[in-house]
Amino acid sequence: MIRMRTDFFSDSLAMSTSMVVLMPQSADGQIGMAGSPADATDLPPVLYLLHGLSDDCTIWERRTSIERYAADLGIAVVMPEVRRSFYVDEAVGDAYWTFVSEELPQLVQRTFRVSADPADTFVAGLSMGGFGAFKLALNLPERFAAAACLSGVVDPAHLDLSAHGGHLRDRIWGDTDIETTNDNLPGLLRAAAPGSTPRLYVTCGTEDHLIEQNREFIALAEELGHDLTAVLRPGAHSWDLWDAAIQDVLAWLPLRGREA
Repeated sequence: MIRMRTDFFSDSLAMSTSMVVLMPQSADGQIGMAGSPADATDLPPVLYLLHGLSDDCTIWERRTSIERYAADLGIAVVMPEVRRSFYVDEAVGDAYWTFVSEELPQLVQRTFRVSADPADTFVAGLSMGGFGAFKLALNLPERFAAAACLSGVVDPAHLDLSAHGGHLRDRIWGDTDIETTNDNLPGLLRAAAPGSTPRLYVTCGTEDHLIEQNREFIALAEELGHDLTAVLRPGAHSWDLWDAAIQDVLAWLPLRGREA
């Protein structure tokens, strides 16, 4: 894989920011690595992989072997920096929803050799990033073939953020009722017709503090008839679970040439 940490100016954020990008590369001569399955003439599929509340754009590389996992599939991976934004245009802060939903994909398409076909475009994330992945997929379903939420905040309106500083909710949402916004994932799920969303994947540890939110979201999706794969597994809100889970997500993605 070609690994790049890319620093750039964001118009929507009005400041410089960063992302880490992994691009498929033939590794036939590299000891311990298989050759990339991607044809050099093909534009590779792309996975937008989102970080959680306490992390940054480097965290997936530092806590998992995402580069090695992606290399085996010939898939590009884009890991953007969004700070502690919850992927929202913050009430008092910066326009991270505009950044991740509009500016980032345009920048990726202008800068990197990846497929622009929605059938080749995926999004996944953990915790806050799991929320971000489903927010993108449910608000912009025409752009993605599949979305995965790992131990995600699937109902931020009923999330206690007091442990993360009393200012966090006010800074992000102000006095807005989250249930009236495009951050209301259960509401977006109710409003979507079955078959109109990307394929969805939810996983969460049974000892995770977010397990009840996830169980309720899974039950709602099943009741409404959405295409959702649910995997509840032993574990907590921790990287040992997410390292295993991201491998399962990559195996589940509907990549071209792979049977559904």
